Amino acid sequence: MNIFLFLAKRFIAGETFEQAKEVVKRLNDKGFSVTLDMLGESVTNKEQAEKARDAYIELLGNINTVGLNSNVSLKLTQMGLDIDDSYCHENVVKIVKTAVEYKNFVRIDMEGSRYTQRTIDIFEKIHRVYPENIGMVIQSYLYRSKNDVDYAIENRHHIRLCKGAYKEPPDIAFPDKRDVNKNFKEMAKELLLKGNYPAIATHDERLLNIAESFAKENNIPKDSFEFQMLYGIRRDLQERLIDEGYRVRIYVPYGTYWMPYTIRRIRERKENLWFVLRNIFRR
Repeated sequence: MNIFLFLAKRFIAGETFEQAKEVVKRLNDKGFSVTLDMLGESVTNKEQAEKARDAYIELLGNINTVGLNSNVSLKLTQMGLDIDDSYCHENVVKIVKTAVEYKNFVRIDMEGSRYTQRTIDIFEKIHRVYPENIGMVIQSYLYRSKNDVDYAIENRHHIRLCKGAYKEPPDIAFPDKRDVNKNFKEMAKELLLKGNYPAIATHDERLLNIAESFAKENNIPKDSFEFQMLYGIRRDLQERLIDEGYRVRIYVPYGTYWMPYTIRRIRERKENLWFVLRNIFRR
């Protein structure tokens, strides 16, 4: 139990907005923008889903009132995807409408592969109405992702590119880390060249260096994309990128759901545990 509490304190910004906002303020003061993630997923009843929906609506209001440089990220299973797709869509639309009111932005996180197409379908439906206030995530470990990136570029979707953190079978995802990285590199270049303000989300210094070099070689302005990294991970890299004039957004999770979130992430995929352990004693 103590190890989970230790990890949570390093990588999660508390249980309440009052605690999280202090973290966001400190990051903003250093030049970082933020995406706040209210922890929660796998909701199976409407009462929980609506409570989460209303909490995000309140969160967007609080961000506006306090004047934080932060948008929000959410998971569709937190909004009722396991109950009904249409119901989930209605909940997310209410959040996005609030984001429009406050001139803010909602990122739909990508979950396990069994949700991939349903997530894209809901995202697209909302994007057609609110194209500047919603984005989604593509994971480089899935075979399908190259086609998803091409389609996203064609349709001017706001994309966060990450490697992916869920355990997936080899008929769906690359089993070899080298292939995951190669796919990430190729898709990052496509997004930098042709994407609509893409977010390159990785802590892999080699991939970050490749993205930086590619952007410089192709005269891609630093304000046409951003790097995204997790709160508490590779703070040295985060600060280096800011010092070099890049836009960096920090993904900051918070909430009372920190224990099941931490346990699930560590149990689900051994790579997640090694990733965290490698970074505990780094800046």
